[in-house]
Amino acid sequence: MRPAVLRCRDVALQEIASDSCLGNGRAVPGNDFPVVKISPISSVSLLSNKKMFPSFFRTVPSDTFQSMGLAQLVLSFGWTWIGLLATDNDYGILGIQPIKQEIIKAGACVAFTEYIRLGQPNRNAPHIVKVIKESTVKVIIVFSVDADFVPIVQEMLKQSIIGRIFIGNSGWSRSNLLSARNYFQILSGTLGLASKDYVVPGLSQFLSKIHPSESMGENWLNLYWEKVFNCKFLYGKNLTGSLETPVKECTGEQSLDDVRNSSTYISSLRYCYYTYLSVNVLAKALEDLKSCKDGEGPFSHGTCADIWNLKPWQLTHYVRKVIFTTTAYSIVNWQLSPEGTVKQIHIGNYSTIATPDQALTINSSLLLWPMGGQQVPRSVCSESCPPGFRKTTRTGQPICCFDCLQCLQGETSNQTDSITCIRCLWDQWPNPDKTRCLPKFMEFLSYDDALGGILATISIISSIIPALILNLFILYRQTPIVKANNYYLSCFLLMSLCLCFLCSLVFIGYPHHGKCLLRQVLFGLAFTLCVSSILAKTIMVVFAFMATRPGSNLRRWTSPQLSYMIIFTCVLLQFILCITWLSVASPFQQYNTNTKPELIIVECNEGSPIAFWTMLGYLFLLATISFIVAFLARRLPDRFNEAQFITFSMLAFLSVWVAFIPTSFSAQGKYTVAMEIFAILASSWALVICMFLPKCFIILFRPDKNCRHLIIKNKNLNQ
Repeated sequence: MRPAVLRCRDVALQEIASDSCLGNGRAVPGNDFPVVKISPISSVSLLSNKKMFPSFFRTVPSDTFQSMGLAQLVLSFGWTWIGLLATDNDYGILGIQPIKQEIIKAGACVAFTEYIRLGQPNRNAPHIVKVIKESTVKVIIVFSVDADFVPIVQEMLKQSIIGRIFIGNSGWSRSNLLSARNYFQILSGTLGLASKDYVVPGLSQFLSKIHPSESMGENWLNLYWEKVFNCKFLYGKNLTGSLETPVKECTGEQSLDDVRNSSTYISSLRYCYYTYLSVNVLAKALEDLKSCKDGEGPFSHGTCADIWNLKPWQLTHYVRKVIFTTTAYSIVNWQLSPEGTVKQIHIGNYSTIATPDQALTINSSLLLWPMGGQQVPRSVCSESCPPGFRKTTRTGQPICCFDCLQCLQGETSNQTDSITCIRCLWDQWPNPDKTRCLPKFMEFLSYDDALGGILATISIISSIIPALILNLFILYRQTPIVKANNYYLSCFLLMSLCLCFLCSLVFIGYPHHGKCLLRQVLFGLAFTLCVSSILAKTIMVVFAFMATRPGSNLRRWTSPQLSYMIIFTCVLLQFILCITWLSVASPFQQYNTNTKPELIIVECNEGSPIAFWTMLGYLFLLATISFIVAFLARRLPDRFNEAQFITFSMLAFLSVWVAFIPTSFSAQGKYTVAMEIFAILASSWALVICMFLPKCFIILFRPDKNCRHLIIKNKNLNQ
């Protein structure tokens, strides 16, 4: 049987007549050299071993070529999950091994390798069919002869196992035996490599003239007649020995013209060419031997062989000098003809001398698969992993059996069946499908952002309110309620509240280096100015009341200079703290990719957390002192006691900032900045409402209560 595949130049005689056996120079005689054998049909690769078979030649390619061709054929369709089936003799075992090696080398996988046991009557068919049935494989390469494969097909037919695609070697790819109509539901869509149909010159004309009645080669003619016409000569022995008992009588009146295009007739001519070639090779060798001239011969001292006393080793020398090539093989597809017969349709060729990417030529439009369509069936253990996923092998299974895992966070894969995912650069992030890396979006509290825009608007509008109240106080500065609440400190406090509202704007927008340096410092100084003003007001209320007691020496402490000194001292300490902070570990801009890996959070690193919380703690300390002092002075005998309003305002102020501390740790990205802005606005509004709303209400809507005797219960009290 013969194979051929890949791009090997099948110089059959040259290949098997190796110089390693007969020497590189002149022919070397051998006493025990075997008889020269030229085979037109033997294709087992083992016969290429010239140490074992030095005088064996053949006119068909070695099975090695066919095996590589079968492997390339299945790989060309993208099949990666393939079953292998072969007979358990040298022909099958040596034929299937190269196929397995090529499949694995190409990265595909063998689902199973089973052998047809020739020593068993049923050829081990039940076990083989069970393996096929339980496997998910859709493509099976069968390296066998047709007679040994028949029991397997019959068992599959018995168990109704269809939908498998068989790939056949030349041993059965054009088998008349397997082309029976009842086998077609199993073998539909079969692909195979077959020997090229070479025509022996004049043979067809010779066969058209022969008849069993001729005396020449009577037994041969009867045998040929019975096989071609599937009949039997009743007057003699049935010579064909066919598996199916002939039912027709060979009358000798049948005409070869009626069967000239039949598969039986064509197959009867197929291997004649290789026999014809074998005879020609031998004739050419003998002709070269005969034309040898003494003194120019290839043997010792230039001698020639004696044609009447020829030695086998001498003929071997001439046979191995005969060179011919076979360059192509047919690719056939099993289809059902309109007449209902099984045909092996020629759909392409396999060349042994072409480059690997051009060795196979297949006309896909002629292909029909088991279910009748032209869409190439799939035979894979696992479906391909799409981009965005990676393959992970299953323990204990071939590499073609795998699971698809989506790439991890921050990774992508842009190829099908990728084995690894690639991590994006630090400033990139995968798209939702994780197939490519995109530039990360930079997150910061922007004026264009809805949240940033709302907070900026609130800040600006809020800053107008203290300014309006300041204008109101200026207009009504001569009224008792304004005088009783220390007009100058109130004005100073309202201006500081305007700054508190406006300092929140520094937190909005792109946090460049300059903004990072100033925003917490401005916030700290503005609120220190505000809270220190309230503290000064609180202390002045207490001192003013205590100074009215008989014999008190505190009247000199009620001067405005003391309040200004308190404010200056408190602000100076905060200023020194901020300058130290900026000098030692100043804030700076940073790109944060850890909090939200899919974003670049542009934020300000405070440099020294200790300095930041010390600044905030100092502000908290001033507010606490103000609250405590005001709380203790809340029951002073004024009808409009300022200490009560300071108590409520400081309580609200401290509550806002106490709530801010845990919230700031839980917020992320721009929301951390938004929470601080919210705390600034909320605490500032708490001071405005608690400190000035009651006064504004009286000034605008209850002027009848804006009189001295109602404001000051103790008429000796003079603030």
